[in-house]
Amino acid sequence: MNDQSPRTAPGALVTEPRMRVLYDAPTIQTRVGEMGLEIARDYDGKQPILIGVLKGAVMFLSDLARAAPIDLELDFVTLSSYGSGTTSSGSVRMASDTRNDIAGRHVLVCEGVVDSGLSLSFLLNTLSARKPASLQVAALLDKRPCRKIEVPVAYAGWRIGAEFVVGYGMDTAEKYRNLPYVGVIEEN
Repeated sequence: MNDQSPRTAPGALVTEPRMRVLYDAPTIQTRVGEMGLEIARDYDGKQPILIGVLKGAVMFLSDLARAAPIDLELDFVTLSSYGSGTTSSGSVRMASDTRNDIAGRHVLVCEGVVDSGLSLSFLLNTLSARKPASLQVAALLDKRPCRKIEVPVAYAGWRIGAEFVVGYGMDTAEKYRNLPYVGVIEEN
């Protein structure tokens, strides 16, 4: 776990906060590759639909799908509960829904990070009502200390503490999604 600046731009006038790297890019790729093989084994012959929760899961979903050597489909939903803050507002809404009919299909919801469980519980209840053959969750990061509602996470890259993470698709006020690593912004 090393310290590095999240980005360096020639002539930048704004000072970026210091970032503590929690998981670097090679470590993430190794773990996501392992998860992809585990999912391929568990879903062999089932042609699952991987549903990414936008925008935070986009990097994870892309890499996970490439790492799973099976036939699968991709779909997306957009949920909102954070706004521009760093903690969940507690109010979840679906901004965009899946395009595929999931009735009778094996569904794997992909999340960048599961924390309070509020958004994921809302999504699982919504999808469950559509009668999929199975419904499970894969998350890069599982923040168990932040749970307000218990939700099942079948595949987790890592279980972490309550720190607020950015990078690899996850953000704060839409910043830092494009970082190739998962980091924690350090207080000054």
